[in-house]
Amino acid sequence: MDQTALDLQQRILAVIARGVAQATTDEEFDGLAREVFVFQYERCAPYRAYCDRLKLTPQTVTHWKQIPAVPTSAFKSFTLTCFPAEEAVAEFHTSGTTREKAGKHYLRTLDLYEAAIRPNFAAYLVPDDARLPMMVLMPSPQEAPHSSLSHMMGVVTREFGTENSEFYVEDGLLHVERVVRDLSEAQLAHRPVFLLGTAFAFVHLLDHLTRQGLKFEVAEGSRVMETGGFKGRSREMPKAELYGLIERLIGVPKARIVNEYGMTELSTQFYDDSLRVNHQTDRKAAPPWARVVIIDPNTGRESAEMGRGLVRVYDLANMWSILCVQTEDLGVRRDPERIDDHKRDARRTSGREGATTASRDACPTGEKARADGFEVVGRAAGAEVRGCSLTAEDLQLE
Repeated sequence: MDQTALDLQQRILAVIARGVAQATTDEEFDGLAREVFVFQYERCAPYRAYCDRLKLTPQTVTHWKQIPAVPTSAFKSFTLTCFPAEEAVAEFHTSGTTREKAGKHYLRTLDLYEAAIRPNFAAYLVPDDARLPMMVLMPSPQEAPHSSLSHMMGVVTREFGTENSEFYVEDGLLHVERVVRDLSEAQLAHRPVFLLGTAFAFVHLLDHLTRQGLKFEVAEGSRVMETGGFKGRSREMPKAELYGLIERLIGVPKARIVNEYGMTELSTQFYDDSLRVNHQTDRKAAPPWARVVIIDPNTGRESAEMGRGLVRVYDLANMWSILCVQTEDLGVRRDPERIDDHKRDARRTSGREGATTASRDACPTGEKARADGFEVVGRAAGAEVRGCSLTAEDLQLE
């Protein structure tokens, strides 16, 4: 890694290390984002050709919102890296139907990716600093080495779980009997649990509980993180229905169920504010090293205030690939909600000793949730933002 790259990476890591409480100003984010843009323009040939075609280059871009966005579909057709792909320390593949070509995200280092996981997860999933056994309804990183989600689960179980945390998917099968056994033991011991999984995995578990006539009342302090994930599945379930069944059959209140929004093409994840505001909400906020903008697909520009559009993510942790990723997810901006200081402080003081700085700093007294909140309201598969197309036909590469 050359000195220019090392210096830029270290400055991004320094922003991430401050945690989610210390917001970046527009000026600070703009400076770093445009440096990353220059870095990626110079070192990623497909992206440089794309920017040249749009006439949006380091010489013409004057603000981070002008940096060209790459659609997620481009990761299926191009190797979007700022380094030789054969030097990647990790290669994450997108999921989907068997007929789809997988997108690939190559990581030059895991430093940025794993650094971005810790403070964000601490702030939104363990704001009380609780260390709980994690029951992960997904394959382990060893079982699924090309899954960014499994890698993330490996990081959080190591950093925030207990030694008896466990993964329950092996050879593509969710071992529901083991889940039921461990839920039963936790209930008898009055021990809180932390369940994490895709929405489809939870549906599979809940169907099993329904068929067997089983119902749990897990201990207070338990929580759930669900990651969505019905793509390519024959059965879907509305979020409200899913959360209602989790509450009724497992005993975790809706206010303690958090949705995670992320994707293979990004290094940063986003979470519902529910545990921070002490009630169920669909609102998410970007951490200081990222920005989320809602784009009108007809104009390619930012939607009007509270307008609906496609979610566009600017992720500084994506330094070695593409900073600005255009998703096919529909979103809308959401106003911040004030955190209940008394309830939050009670949760924090009841937590374990020796908590990480990132989680202790997550919710300082009097903090307001970040103003750039958003809610994901659906998916517009195949939708293309005007002026945002990166295809082989569009580019003439030497």
